[in-house]
Amino acid sequence: MDLREYARVFFKRGWMIVLIALVGGLGAIGFSRLQTPIYRSTIPLSAVPTRSSDYGQTLAIKNLLQLYSAQLQTKKLAQQVIDQLQLDIPVEKFLGQVNVSANEANFTLQIETKDPVEQNAPKMAQALAENFVQQHEQENLKMDQQDRILVNILDNASPPEKFSPKTTINAIAGGILGGLVGAFMIFLLEYLQSAFVRSADDVERFLGLPVLGAIPTMTQQAATAESRVRARRWFWQRA
Repeated sequence: MDLREYARVFFKRGWMIVLIALVGGLGAIGFSRLQTPIYRSTIPLSAVPTRSSDYGQTLAIKNLLQLYSAQLQTKKLAQQVIDQLQLDIPVEKFLGQVNVSANEANFTLQIETKDPVEQNAPKMAQALAENFVQQHEQENLKMDQQDRILVNILDNASPPEKFSPKTTINAIAGGILGGLVGAFMIFLLEYLQSAFVRSADDVERFLGLPVLGAIPTMTQQAATAESRVRARRWFWQRA
């Protein structure tokens, strides 16, 4: 197919692409509204050595950040937060809603919590951070003061924000997918109908011969009218 054929196909069946894209976008919006909203909150922690000039202790913190990240996601600590907030969820589900990331460049940890209940997300993050800091302070008491690493909460848990579903992104994705499906369908229809001769261009393409003339089509109504005219002429000629 050349560019003229593509243009003809889009001009003839382009409405299918628009319609299916619209259906896809509206379907994605409807699906998003049926989903349970999930809210997210984050809270930052810092790990600071008591001897900031000690390179060995600073280097040790980078390794300890991964340990702290694992400690923040233990079942014991999770159960403490569940009991404190009186949450009616199992420990495994709670941990599935928690994510901890470590940044070795600035010695920080970020706790991220998600929950279907909007106000639970920041409460979970705040309680998890506070319990971990308290637990770490108790461990520091058993160590020499010069070897301690101070873990602090840099800021309170962020206000809950909607994490999913992302209705706008889903609608755009649904529209794009619908448009692609529509484009595939119109070219599939053209392919299935390519064996039929529908125009003079089709005759030239199949036979490789120029079309010198064409017999015009006649509707049933026009054919009936033409038959009546011929019948009248025959009658008057016989009269």
